[in-house]
This record gives sequence, structure tokens and C-alpha cells, in this order.
Amino acid sequence: MNVRRLIPAAALAAAVALGATALTACSGAGATGSKDGKLGVTASFYPLQFLAEQIGKDHVKVSTLTKPGVEPHDLEITPRQTAQLGEADVVLYLKSLQPAVDKAVAQSGVKNVVDAATLTKLEAHAASGHDEEGHAHQDGDEHAGEAEGHSNGEAGTDPHVWLDPAKYAEIAKGVGAVLEKADPGHAADYRKNTDELVGKLTALDTEFKDGLKNTASRTFITTHSAFGHLAERYGLDQEGISGVDPESEPSPARMKELQEVAKKENVSTVFFETLASDKTAKVLATDTGLKTDVLDPLEGISDKSQGADYFEVMRSNLKNLQKALGSK
Repeated sequence: MNVRRLIPAAALAAAVALGATALTACSGAGATGSKDGKLGVTASFYPLQFLAEQIGKDHVKVSTLTKPGVEPHDLEITPRQTAQLGEADVVLYLKSLQPAVDKAVAQSGVKNVVDAATLTKLEAHAASGHDEEGHAHQDGDEHAGEAEGHSNGEAGTDPHVWLDPAKYAEIAKGVGAVLEKADPGHAADYRKNTDELVGKLTALDTEFKDGLKNTASRTFITTHSAFGHLAERYGLDQEGISGVDPESEPSPARMKELQEVAKKENVSTVFFETLASDKTAKVLATDTGLKTDVLDPLEGISDKSQGADYFEVMRSNLKNLQKALGSK
């Protein structure tokens, strides 16, 4: 199973309380950052943008720092974007996922900031689900930080929590509570929208549990080690290719190891993602006789995505996992 260690995170209630205090102190109750009277929300990337849009609906004006089709980890922030951050009523980001955003948030001086990592528990996941030493890659390994989820601190935590619908629902509740405090006049609507969204995420969680309950294999291979939280939730093993930079080829040693894993664990497919090159997946698939398919880390939506929003892409991921794992 996945190697993990639980990383203590602020309790949801405490996080929301702190966020509410910051919001009230900075912008005042019901303050708005947009000229049309809507609550101005800036999200760092798609999963948080989606939450703000689903919960805020007509009462918010949502902008995102990461444009469609851009790989979030590679994002560079312009001085203009940093200045715009300071004008927002609410800033939603996930600390450690995007170093450029972390830096911009610190430089912007804005106080009404919500770090989604404080709204749920982050865990550390090794690139391999079969780490014989019982821990993640050592710091000396090339791309070690990336293999643990592109972390930049936070004790090696994996930031890709939105790929676990249950954890994403926890973040949704926190975002909803912060919007209520920032715009109390529409609190009832935010609460209603949050409850509806959490209900949909709970249903999606059930779909994954039922859909992945009986499979011929429990192991999947992916070029991007982003699926540790998903694997943990549904009892799967993620095997990430060493050196998760999509443009780099796996080492001969890792290729041999993955060939052995594929044979032993009845693996049929190597997964790649939509926002990055499929070169690494094709190299491995050619050498191992495996098929390739898409497993989308949902860091952004583009015209290449297998769906128009979070729910559609997650259901495509489920379908592709069922096919690869041999769902019974």
C-alpha cells in the first residue's frame, strides 16, 4: 500500500475562524472588490476556482492566476497579477503546490487569504506504492520533491488533495464558510450551494468506491505522481515513474523495476496527463508492451480535457481506471 505519514493540519473550525478574522479585519463585512457589486475572489488554479464558482455562483466574480492549458507547477506570476491579488476580497490558494503563487501572496500584502491545505489533512505519498524501505524517496534523489507531490516544504506533503472527493468536500466546506463571513448578506445562499456541492462530491466518492471495489489489479503506473490521495482513498497502489518531469525519460533501473511491477501486479496501462507531453508514457509502454491512457490530475481544464468540469473529468478518470485495472 502507499507509504504515508499523516501531517497535522489546522482544524477546520480554527482555519475558518482565522480566515474569517482576517477577512473581517481587512475588507470589512460585505466588502466587494469588483465594480459590479460582486465579491471578488482570486483562485490560484482550477480546483479552487471551481469551488468558488460552484459555491459563490452569481454572487461572486472569480478570476484565476493559472490560465486554461497552463501546467500549474510551471506558473510564473507577473507583477501585475501580484498587484491584482491585493485587490481581491478573497484569495484561495494551496500552499506548496505553486512556489510562484506562494511568493506572490507573500509579496502582495493581502491579509484575506485562505490556504486550502489548512482545511483538510495533507499526507506524504512516495512515488512508488511498493517502497521496500517504508518511506518516500530520500532528499538526495533527483526530483525527490516532485515524486512526493511537487512539495516545497510542508514535510514532503502531497498537495493533490482535490483528487480525493472526500478531502475536496472538506475544502469546499471551508471555502463556503469563508465566503459566508466575507459576504454575510448572501450567507444563506453560500451555505445552500456548499451543501449541494458536498452532496455531489459524496455521491462521486461512492461511485469511485463501488466502481473500484472489485478489480483484477490494484496497481497503476503514471508519469505524474499526483494520485496518492486518490489511491489511498480507494485502496490502490500508485507507481510513479522516477523523475516525474513529463519531458524526462525514466532511468534504465526504474524501467526494469516497472517492468517487473507490471508483470507481478497485472498492470496493463501506463497513464499520462493532458497538460503535459505523453513522451515518457510512450517510452515506457513501448518497452513493456503496455497500453497508454489518460489519468488527469485535474490541475486545469483545457480543450484536451476529457470533460468540461471537475465532475466530468473525474468520471472519465474513474472509467479509465476501471478499464486499466480490470473492473469486475
